[in-house]
Amino acid sequence: MKDFLKELRKAPLSAQFGMAVVILYVVVAIFAPALAPYGEREVVGSEYEPWSETFLLGTDNLGRDMLSRILYGAQNTIGIAFVTTMLAFFIGGTLGFLASTLGGWVDTVLGRIIDVLMAIPSLIFGLMLLTIFGTSVPTLILVIAVLDSTRVFRLARAVSMNIVVMEFVEAARLRGEGLAWIIRREILPNALAPLVAEFGLRFCVVSLFRSSLSFLGLGIQPPTADWGSMVRDNATLISFGDITPLIPAAAIALLTVGVNFVVDWFLHKSSGLKE
Repeated sequence: MKDFLKELRKAPLSAQFGMAVVILYVVVAIFAPALAPYGEREVVGSEYEPWSETFLLGTDNLGRDMLSRILYGAQNTIGIAFVTTMLAFFIGGTLGFLASTLGGWVDTVLGRIIDVLMAIPSLIFGLMLLTIFGTSVPTLILVIAVLDSTRVFRLARAVSMNIVVMEFVEAARLRGEGLAWIIRREILPNALAPLVAEFGLRFCVVSLFRSSLSFLGLGIQPPTADWGSMVRDNATLISFGDITPLIPAAAIALLTVGVNFVVDWFLHKSSGLKE
């Protein structure tokens, strides 16, 4: 931990800003029930009440406190995006390593399946799948993870293709080590840096994609707080010069910028380049 703080102090201001944003969002997500003045689903006033001492950001279309909904939205947005990204990396990374390690028909079949999935626009494909299978949270996580795992597969395969031809991997095969051991002990440690960097980028993409689905009505369903659906539900206020619907959108944008700053710093550190 001390080494990390020491490195962070030497990091550029953009990386320090990004890390501060990420930490702030995580703290808000964890302690949302304690920070929110009202409950997530509690109707506390009339619809579209203006900003006041009682309701710092006013109320939404049903009379729920906007500040409380935004705080709870951080919990749902970050939590679901993190789980979805983890699942996408497990699926895509595992298949990518298998394709590069086994080669032959396995690589060909997996590659063609991924090509077909990537040829279909993700948003349209996601809308179709969610319309068919429903919009429950587990279904939402699974659908987005499968669609996003195609990008992870491409990266994992490309990175590991350069590793499987190395002498230490061949030596492990000659020793009789199994496929799982080779992937876990030889390939994964050497492919970790680009995958961790990609994890941050995929997290941003998943957050934006899930928010887009919620805005279109096929993401997280009411009355659960979600930044994408909050923009949709209160969009009519923009016509009256009220910026309240833009606050959840700004929260999504700030999270994306913060994570990208951290990812850029990590990529620079892992590349070994000097300032």
